[in-house]
Amino acid sequence: MGAAASLEGRSKMASRWRRRRMCVLIAENPCPAALRQVSAAGAFLETNARPVLGASVELHHPEAGAIEAEVSSLADDGIGLAFITSERSVAFALAAIAADMSRPAA
Repeated sequence: MGAAASLEGRSKMASRWRRRRMCVLIAENPCPAALRQVSAAGAFLETNARPVLGASVELHHPEAGAIEAEVSSLADDGIGLAFITSERSVAFALAAIAADMSRPAA
């Protein structure tokens, strides 16, 4: 039961080594956002920003750079973004995942 409770506490994290990287979402105004999930097809951000569905936005990641996206879903705790699947979106996702897995220099 202890292990199950421990896993429930981390349900929003991909694993114990993955950190949520703080990003900036550019919609009408810049807004902080925590990157919860990312792939070549899109991302989910924990944010207070609520652009309308279908809005064009830009996501700025401190290591992966910037990518244009479209708001594909709204949730109580954030928003879903859709990327145009391309070499650029694959590179963005891989860079973001690698940055989240890296440990900061001591």
